[in-house]
Amino acid sequence: MTTDHTTALFDEVSRSGYYPEIVAEGLRDALAGEVVAGYVLHHEPTFDRDEIRRHMTVLALTPSRLILVHTDEHPGDDLLPQAYTSTTSEAVALSQVRSVVVTRMVTSNSKQLEEALLTIGWGSVSRVELEPARCSDPECEADHGYSGSVAGDDFSLRLAAAGDGGAAVERLLAFARTLSAATSGRVA
Repeated sequence: MTTDHTTALFDEVSRSGYYPEIVAEGLRDALAGEVVAGYVLHHEPTFDRDEIRRHMTVLALTPSRLILVHTDEHPGDDLLPQAYTSTTSEAVALSQVRSVVVTRMVTSNSKQLEEALLTIGWGSVSRVELEPARCSDPECEADHGYSGSVAGDDFSLRLAAAGDGGAAVERLLAFARTLSAATSGRVA
């Protein structure tokens, strides 16, 4: 039996005060009537020269899909002269989630959880890192081509106790546990 967190998610979106109607509309469309089994919401300000811009990311887990909704605010531009928001949503079938990577940063002295990074991969986006290849001869000046790696990098969210609060970091870890359980085929 999946616990329904849909109302709690929409309440938190509303309490955030960040374009709650716009974020909720994008979220409703992406959820398509499914219940929310788990979620994490991240509202973050960014600094752009002399202006503060905000954006919000919502991750929601349904019984069958991972939902990502991201809303940004933008200044007016050539296409839209007034300030505007853009909301992007993506729905990924749980069967397509290939990896759930969790990194915890804990201080050595106090063993205090300071940050957590959640990276989710489903094969949609890859990052290529290349560097000049080298041989073991330090005097060699030959061109050995390039070496590198390709890494899945579909989505990452990092939360810090100092900026987001310890409870937010714990919620991110709880969401990661719920997602890991869902992708393993067992209920959390």
